Amino acid sequence: MIPAAFEYIRAHSPDEALGQLQKHGSDARVLAGGQSLIPAMRFRLARPAVLVDINGIGSFDYIRVSNGTLNIGAIARDSAVEHASWIGECKWSLLRDVSRVVADPVVRQTGTVVGSLCHNDPAGDWTATSLAARASVVVRGKSGQRIVAIDQFLIDSFTTAVSNGEMVIEVRFPVPDDRTAGSYQKVERKVGDFATAAAAVQVSLAVDGTIRTAGVALSAAGPCAVRVAEAERLLVGQKPGADVIRAAAAEAFKKSDPQADLRGSVAYKKHLAGVLVARGLQQAFERLGVKP
Repeated sequence: MIPAAFEYIRAHSPDEALGQLQKHGSDARVLAGGQSLIPAMRFRLARPAVLVDINGIGSFDYIRVSNGTLNIGAIARDSAVEHASWIGECKWSLLRDVSRVVADPVVRQTGTVVGSLCHNDPAGDWTATSLAARASVVVRGKSGQRIVAIDQFLIDSFTTAVSNGEMVIEVRFPVPDDRTAGSYQKVERKVGDFATAAAAVQVSLAVDGTIRTAGVALSAAGPCAVRVAEAERLLVGQKPGADVIRAAAAEAFKKSDPQADLRGSVAYKKHLAGVLVARGLQQAFERLGVKP
């Protein structure tokens, strides 16, 4: 339970952090909250030669709305989202739900949204949420910065589109309109555990009451979080109702590709995927004042 030897560097500016990452290449890892990286290092599942600590970079600690997006900086804590002044608004209900079930309150005081996305655990909470909400990340490197859609960012288990010498400085969530609601449904063995299965949904309604946009994603359902695109397609244009909810749940069941482990069998987890999508859609519609 003791990490391999490593060099610790505390960066005080974005340029300093990037300079160290570019200098050390694949030997370096970024330290933000450390709630995933440090345990992995203790078990020697991760063995970086250099840790670049970005907690001294105050300009990375923010949550703000700008140009139609909610922007969360690289060291903004999970708890900052959980207790944000706007989190009670219906349109942010997906983020409200997930911010309350990530690990436990102690972890949320230190863990970061960006760090969770970069870790890309197959059973993580923010990954599925980001897919359902159509988030994107801002990646900065030697040649400048680029914006990467979240479904292009999450590549495989514990693997993202960040290259050596780059770092994610921000995640962006499009600001939903006021006819939007979401839900995050999670089954876990105990409070603070990783998901046995989880589903993130977000829907918006048109003025005629039909579903204008839909986001559906699963966690603990494959190598990394996955969008259920077919469920999204069949929801759009339909009136909220039991039939369309059942159809979306069936697509989630089909899309789910979990692995059996101590948390449950493949059959059990696939069943949960469908059930949780159905529950999430039901709750999202009810939050919009619609009884399916």
